[in-house]
Amino acid sequence: MTYCVGIQVDRGIVFMSDTRTNAGVDNISVVSKMKTWEVPGERFLCLLSAGNLATTQATIALLDHRYAAPATRESDILSQPTMFQTAKLVGETLREVIASTAATGQSADGMFSGTFILGGQIRGGQPRLFTIYPEGNFIEAGLDNPFFQIGEHKYGRPIIIRTYDRAMSLEDCAKLLLVSFDSTIRSNLSVGLPIDMQFYETDSFAAGYRHRFDARDPYYQTISEGWSDALKVAFDHLPPFEIAKDNIMSYPGRRLGE
Repeated sequence: MTYCVGIQVDRGIVFMSDTRTNAGVDNISVVSKMKTWEVPGERFLCLLSAGNLATTQATIALLDHRYAAPATRESDILSQPTMFQTAKLVGETLREVIASTAATGQSADGMFSGTFILGGQIRGGQPRLFTIYPEGNFIEAGLDNPFFQIGEHKYGRPIIIRTYDRAMSLEDCAKLLLVSFDSTIRSNLSVGLPIDMQFYETDSFAAGYRHRFDARDPYYQTISEGWSDALKVAFDHLPPFEIAKDNIMSYPGRRLGE
């Protein structure tokens, strides 16, 4: 399992992914699940992956191969005219890899599955963010769904929903996503450090700030410990739960049911 997030704000997009991969409790390793391409001044693309590692790596390898091979340049990932066409190409490549994994054509919901988050910008268009499914289809982020999560997302989703603001800076997005990842890592052993982060600033058409957070990273430690302390303080400041002598629940200033 894994956890990846792409979040879009007015200032750009922040991508974050964990690096844990495992085939059992005694076989854990670190693999980057973030891939970027860029043509400075023209386009920037970031691809996050979740699912069967062989499937997602084969998909990325095939995208890279077709970019490097002159005979296939018309269908390579850095020649697409729009982000929509780029998402379509990634979806088709993923579907091709899944279909070719087994001699009989492995179904998309089988063990050879994968899901991607694709984001970036191509000159002439706006920054765009997509989730791409094993079947090759995809959906795009918008005002009502400004971020995507893939993998083990349920533990880290509430803090994003409660805190997200489209006017946030990329730095505040990074802080928000680190809290989301810390909550997930504490709740699920299949997600773990290090965490890869990539910034993309709107209309820059180039890779922005990139960083890897490991367990020794002082900022990550501050976020993890600070969030735990803040939750305890917030909990202590909530009104106490009390049961009156007549067994009617109450809280300061009001008896429930009144």
